[in-house]
Amino acid sequence: MENLEIYDVVIIGSGPSGLSASIYAERAKLKSITIEKQYMSGGQVLNTYEVDNYPGLPEINGFDMGQKFRQHAEKLGSQFVKDEVLELDITDKIKTIKCKKNTFKARTVIIATGAQHRMLEVPGEKELYGKGVSYCATCDGAFYKEKIVAVVGGGDVALEDAIFLSRICKKIYLIHRRDEFRGAKILQEKVFSIDNIEVIWDTVVDKIEGDKEVTGITTTNRKTNETKTYNIDGVFVAIGIVPNSHIFERHLNLDDSNYIIANEDCKTSVDGVFVAGDVRTKALRQVVTAVSDGANAITSVEKYLATEF
Repeated sequence: MENLEIYDVVIIGSGPSGLSASIYAERAKLKSITIEKQYMSGGQVLNTYEVDNYPGLPEINGFDMGQKFRQHAEKLGSQFVKDEVLELDITDKIKTIKCKKNTFKARTVIIATGAQHRMLEVPGEKELYGKGVSYCATCDGAFYKEKIVAVVGGGDVALEDAIFLSRICKKIYLIHRRDEFRGAKILQEKVFSIDNIEVIWDTVVDKIEGDKEVTGITTTNRKTNETKTYNIDGVFVAIGIVPNSHIFERHLNLDDSNYIIANEDCKTSVDGVFVAGDVRTKALRQVVTAVSDGANAITSVEKYLATEF
């Protein structure tokens, strides 16, 4: 069904960046609508057991945080629709967003589709997500003070996570499937110099053990086929991030990792199209930076509308 209204801005995605954009759009008195694919607003934060690094909301769980963001937007009058974007036509000044159920037209578009952590795809991972399985050491590391954890990966993020956790945890097993790291040499040197980091080479995780929380992992050495179980309190998976950008790759400039290229002003390679949150090229992907992007994107939208319409 085609919606005959022309919106000032259509926001695709209702994670923290999309909800922030929705809030700022209402405050700017822009006619907006937010398209959300999932059954509930909040994005990845919904699956976070506890968020302890967002200013003013210490020890809030992710579900409650997502609901607070959504309630704030609704209180201001934000419109939401459950739908899935299938295709865009952004070549004209008025953009067309084609979804499964509806078609929307808008003067500007904000893409806030987020990203998802690459998973190990092993038994226990999904079941124990948020209960000892984490994909963000800086988000969740504080919960493992003086505990034993594993970090899985061999790139910069995995090395940085191990270094960060070494200041908090009693012991860190750094598990890598190869016999050398891919991360920066300076990070490797730092890892090798820290006493409470033990590197486990040539090893893959087969299973994450535990019922209500993580109690251990079962691993296999790829060269010797030896299996081993480690008793641990948490697993930090750092094997990469996958941006939700595939439907935009024909339309916008993406970097080598498929993030949509944009600076802090959130402007993409196409006039009138902006990007916010984890799907954007950026150094730090957390709730606080996603919310900041939402505000910046609407500021850029306002400037664009003032000059182009």
